[in-house]
Amino acid sequence: MHTTASDGQFSPADVVCKALEIGLAVLAITDHDTTDGIAEALQAARGTGLEVIPGVEISTDIPGSEVHVLGYYIAYEDPGLISQLALFRDSRLRRAQEMVGKLHAMGLTLDWERVQQIAGGAIIGRPHVAQAMLEMGYVSCVNEAFDLYIGRNGPAYVERYKMLPGEAVQIILAANGLPVLAHPLSVSHVVPGLVERGLVGLEAYYTGYTPDETRFLLNLAAKYDLLVTGGSDFHGEIVQPASKLGGVMVPPEVATRLRARHLDLQASVVSS
Repeated sequence: MHTTASDGQFSPADVVCKALEIGLAVLAITDHDTTDGIAEALQAARGTGLEVIPGVEISTDIPGSEVHVLGYYIAYEDPGLISQLALFRDSRLRRAQEMVGKLHAMGLTLDWERVQQIAGGAIIGRPHVAQAMLEMGYVSCVNEAFDLYIGRNGPAYVERYKMLPGEAVQIILAANGLPVLAHPLSVSHVVPGLVERGLVGLEAYYTGYTPDETRFLLNLAAKYDLLVTGGSDFHGEIVQPASKLGGVMVPPEVATRLRARHLDLQASVVSS
């Protein structure tokens, strides 16, 4: 799930409250390229029985596509991790400014201060630019902003700081986390190489995946002896209307196995 620490609609505490309201047992806070929302979520969940998994979602690139790598149970205050993620924050800021400049040159003028207000102190990303475009009436919905202007092939698209998926896997491992390939259906060909770098799991249960697609990913995970994970990728109804909180049924044993691998890793770190 995502919060206002990156491009989510709700604060970490609000996400926890909403999860409790609908009876979720486990949730992972996996904001894009930041861990800033984790402490607030952990505090909000303390004493409730809801397990909050500290996580992150790192954006990486391969030719022609993005690949997102999730890190579960990360040491979210690790200095090396924080330093690396700071590069992403600076890159996203410059990228958003350049996108606003490109849109202005096309006659679609946005107030940069308003984009910052929409971000609310979080890392400024394309959804915030899209929301500003929607407010100005340049598009009829956030998805249209991506489809027509700021998506990968759009005229106002700007490349961001580049990282390879294998590098993200290594960063997560260095922070004692469990690296998992996010929504992997369209990038499943990268799995063998990432397994060699230390990938431990695939996100097999995901918003919009059909039973056949999930089955394909479960078989792929079994082939490489990987854990499976799942989730809604919830951002909030305004940001991503199709992704509902708790909208993906994830078998309880998924969390159990992920937690067990985390505890095994912790034990090995302590013993070494």
